[in-house]
Amino acid sequence: MSLTTLTQFLDSKQIKYIVISHSVAYTAQGIAALAHIPGKELAKTVIVKIDGALAMAVVPASRHVDLPMLKSAVTATSVELASENDFKGRFPDCETGAMPPFGNLYQMPVIADETLARDKEIAFNAGTHRELVRLAWADFERLVTPKIARISIGGAKSKAA
Repeated sequence: MSLTTLTQFLDSKQIKYIVISHSVAYTAQGIAALAHIPGKELAKTVIVKIDGALAMAVVPASRHVDLPMLKSAVTATSVELASENDFKGRFPDCETGAMPPFGNLYQMPVIADETLARDKEIAFNAGTHRELVRLAWADFERLVTPKIARISIGGAKSKAA
């Protein structure tokens, strides 16, 4: 969704938020550095396929989705990373890789890592590689109703994204 669409949605729900503009960046850690936000406080949205259906796994920028943990958390038969071809048509108003974690607006379940729920706020891409939105975790949880589970690990591993 575009920043305008996202802010209109948040305004319609009377949610307080801030928009943070930054130079173009394509990695979550790069965005966190530009915006002066610790990587553990910036959420990245990873599109996965759970038993063949698209879903959003939302983890801190400093961590990676652990596919076996995710599979266990959602009691699925199969979990894999979605390819860009799998989802590019689902987010026509977003730049690839900058989708906000509002799966409810895309008819897609959201699974959020439990470490995100420990912070009072969540920041995330707002549909572009140039803007972030920051709002209260409680508001995000109320609007999106994500499943909260342990689905991430620190550092890179071959089974993670």
